[in-house]
Amino acid sequence: MGPVSGSWSFNKFFAIVFVVFAISGEFVAGYYKPSPWRYAHATFYGDETGSETMGGACGYGNLFSSGYGLATAALSTTLFKDGYGCGQCFQIMCVKSKHCYYGNPSTVVTATNLCPPNWYQDSNNGGWCNPPRTHFDMAKPAFMKLANWKAGIIPVAYRRVACKRSGGMRFQFQGNAYWLLIFVMNVGGAGDIKSMAVKGSRTNWISMSHNWGASYQAFSSLYGQSLSFRVTSYTTGETVYAWNVAPSNWNAGMTYKSSANFR
Repeated sequence: MGPVSGSWSFNKFFAIVFVVFAISGEFVAGYYKPSPWRYAHATFYGDETGSETMGGACGYGNLFSSGYGLATAALSTTLFKDGYGCGQCFQIMCVKSKHCYYGNPSTVVTATNLCPPNWYQDSNNGGWCNPPRTHFDMAKPAFMKLANWKAGIIPVAYRRVACKRSGGMRFQFQGNAYWLLIFVMNVGGAGDIKSMAVKGSRTNWISMSHNWGASYQAFSSLYGQSLSFRVTSYTTGETVYAWNVAPSNWNAGMTYKSSANFR
């Protein structure tokens, strides 16, 4: 790019660039910026193997093959946001408890599941995930990085942080000849998705509707076409294009990797 000249000043040019990239207060110059610290509580579910954390309301399936492992958590309804919280990353720190390990360590987890309300129990005595509580039900190995698991529940400080992913987004295909269902995994940056669109090699962009968790659907016949995707972040509004993700002979049940991702 050549120098900015004429009636354009450097300050005007910088202001325009800033408007393009600073879509929200947590998104600066193309990179997701951590949010302020807030307070909540955390519990755990499952055992040390993490077997009970597989699957989950976000639809990531086997969390090892999906790339998330055991550094995961189920979110209370307030944080889950009808599935738009799926894929978000949180730094969680044990605070103000005798059960915290020395130095108040922290760990980073990815939201992969919903911690549902329990209306039969008081919100302050067992109904930890009842609205409007902000709560993390962590995989036990993640919880054990913060405190003695015998504590059961601990007060925590938490903040949203950038999801640091290796490689591009992954698109798992499900559906049939007239219904395409896509689960999106390994999303970097803010980690979440607001909307998606799909483009076949013989179609224009087709808007996809939110199905559940981290899945989006299109009621179109797209067999025999290579497919590209347009993905927009729920938190930042940034849009990333993943071109030619799947070949024309794509199949349901397969996962296709792209080189595109958020930062």
